[in-house]
Amino acid sequence: MQNGQVGLDRFDHKILDVLSSDGRISITDLAKQIGLSKSPTQARLRRLEAEGVITGYSAMMDPIRLGLDHVAFVEVKLTDTREAALAAFNAAVLKVGEIEQAHMMASNFDYLLKIRTRDMAAYRTVLGEKISTLPHVASTSTYVAMEAVKEGPLADVT
Repeated sequence: MQNGQVGLDRFDHKILDVLSSDGRISITDLAKQIGLSKSPTQARLRRLEAEGVITGYSAMMDPIRLGLDHVAFVEVKLTDTREAALAAFNAAVLKVGEIEQAHMMASNFDYLLKIRTRDMAAYRTVLGEKISTLPHVASTSTYVAMEAVKEGPLADVT
């Protein structure tokens, strides 16, 4: 395997598929759905957790119902892309709650951020007071999403 990948068989893939749609399923029900008994299912689940394939469990929340329906994507260009500057930028990004996703890009800009706020006024505040003041930011470009066509967890990637 490459890039830290682990070997997964068809039962492992079934476990991941079931958990991606129902992370609260009982071991007994999971075992029934994948066609194994409880003990081997539990052992496989523990192995997938120990190997870092399953990194955790969390509640999925509807951002719209939480009043966070304004989504903007921000291209960020940095003044410095040496390792120390990238590390400083990355560490600062982790502290900004409105940044839902951050990706280093192989492009004519350095990072793409997904920002979620309640409205345009809140976004402007986040951009001006948080994103623009992150370490080494040279410039930003904003793209506002009009509609989410697909969002959510990975499904059927096995």
